[in-house]
Amino acid sequence: MSPAAFPGRFPTTRLRRLRQAPWLRRLAAETALTVDQLIWPCFILPGEKAREPVASMPGVARYSVDLLVDQVREAADLGIPAVALFPATEADRRTPDGREATNPDNLMCRAIRAVKAAVPEIGIIGDVALDPYTTHGHDGLMDGDTILNDETLKVLVRQALVMAEAGLDVVAPSDMMDGRIGAIRTALDGAGHRGVVLLSYAAKYASAYYGPFRDAVGSGARLKGDKRTYQMNPANSDEALREIELDLAEGADMVMVKPGLPYLDVIRRARETFGVPVLAYQVSGEYAALRAASDNGWLSYDAVMMETLSAFRRAGCSGILTYAAKDAARILAGSSSG
Repeated sequence: MSPAAFPGRFPTTRLRRLRQAPWLRRLAAETALTVDQLIWPCFILPGEKAREPVASMPGVARYSVDLLVDQVREAADLGIPAVALFPATEADRRTPDGREATNPDNLMCRAIRAVKAAVPEIGIIGDVALDPYTTHGHDGLMDGDTILNDETLKVLVRQALVMAEAGLDVVAPSDMMDGRIGAIRTALDGAGHRGVVLLSYAAKYASAYYGPFRDAVGSGARLKGDKRTYQMNPANSDEALREIELDLAEGADMVMVKPGLPYLDVIRRARETFGVPVLAYQVSGEYAALRAASDNGWLSYDAVMMETLSAFRRAGCSGILTYAAKDAARILAGSSSG
């Protein structure tokens, strides 16, 4: 008998059989992308009735709190479960020590209260880091050119507490200071915020993909030097697992890998090693590159965007922060309605 005639080999086995019709492809799909995995990052602007497009991120804008509420309500109506808020703090409120981050009435806290009051069914994720509040654009306090780790922790704790008091659902430290997860968890629990979820940007790389985001929050032009002494080396993945393990031991409920697509291997390793919810951030540079290619007619935005989001799911993501969340939600709604 010819080897080809044995079961499990061609021509007895033909893998194309399960690809020949849409219903078969759906039935045999190993992973599924749904609106439940989408998180929409949005930028907050001072003032009222204000909307400013972000030039380096086509389709993305900053919104004043009153207009932000309408945008978040639209996201909730699309089924998106959570939004992540990022403030573009006024220049005159930025200081070397980032003290505005701990102001209970800062732009971020006002936005949290407004969104929570108007759209209580959606989750709110808040970034804990000092770069939107400092004159130097770094995530921590500085002494000369040195980022001060332990001194920064005290400020981050106060920042997390004022946002929790404002009604934040998920505290998300993105600063990459050592020990910040344990310090924040202890402070939240001590202040009675035991139900506040702690999402750690555990594996945040010193990436070249962050430029448009820094434009959006106004920290890019201010940044002195770079962030390589605290954000991770893109060459390392074992180190990412050490970061994640430490943050989980300190009380993190979920972990983040950032950026997203260039680090799918890290996402997969994290999910398989720890079995906890792993989120990815499809960062500003990833989104901007996709949009630029689409705007030039080189790629189909909808098709490539959905393929990319599916890749995050295939790698093991429980959730995906993406500026394309609303677009993806509309596409998913259309496909499910058929």
